[in-house]
Amino acid sequence: MAHVVTINRPDVVALIERAAERLTGGNKTAAVGLAMRRLLDDDVREGSLCGLHPGSVRFLGDVDLTEPVLDVEPEAQSGREIAR
Repeated sequence: MAHVVTINRPDVVALIERAAERLTGGNKTAAVGLAMRRLLDDDVREGSLCGLHPGSVRFLGDVDLTEPVLDVEPEAQSGREIAR
């Protein structure tokens, strides 16, 4: 198990330092731990998985979800049977 994590990107280091000052009184380890716990908690899915999250459903080509899929009137609406 790793005991040291090295972060070299200046923008990430500045972000960690800013969060540490604001949230943990300057403790960077506690700030990173808090952030990781929050990310793991937010990863839990709630509710329906179909289309709930943006980008969770993708379509190929030109698909219009508002167009009817059937090219005939459903027999339940017309009251007659469709020739099969």
